[in-house]
Amino acid sequence: MLTARVLKILATAGVALFFTLVAFGNLIDYGSNFAFVRHVLAMDTTFRSPALMWRAIDVPGAAHVAYALIIAWQVATALVCWAGALRMGLRWDAPATVFARAKSAALAGVGMGFLLYAFGFVVIGGEWFAMWQSKEWNGQAPAHLFLTVTGIVLLFLNQRDEELPYDLS
Repeated sequence: MLTARVLKILATAGVALFFTLVAFGNLIDYGSNFAFVRHVLAMDTTFRSPALMWRAIDVPGAAHVAYALIIAWQVATALVCWAGALRMGLRWDAPATVFARAKSAALAGVGMGFLLYAFGFVVIGGEWFAMWQSKEWNGQAPAHLFLTVTGIVLLFLNQRDEELPYDLS
């Protein structure tokens, strides 16, 4: 039977798989998204308004540090989400209070993913580095999509868990 608990486990595993694949892709094809990070930080394809250009970071190595931090956050997010899915999976048939406690890692992991896109891409990349001004290096649409997906999973995970309507023993 596909209960809300099983759906919470699968939704968390879906977020875990997403971040696993994103981190893996960033590691094996480092250059593709590194170029994105470098251009966003350098603000070299924005309107180049003098009032904002003081924010640009075009220092050799700075983009590598920023990208390494992003990838590390993605790896950590994936690991915490996998741990959360496993913990919930091991307690899917437990009393509601036990299952609710098992969700803590899942909430932390999905929350980490939400924060990466909310702060890292929408606030810092989008607003601070004016990514929205770039036609070539604007990641606002994907960031909002990922923010929406992780936000929905966060809301779903945070819903109260009911007792199972049947005895599984």
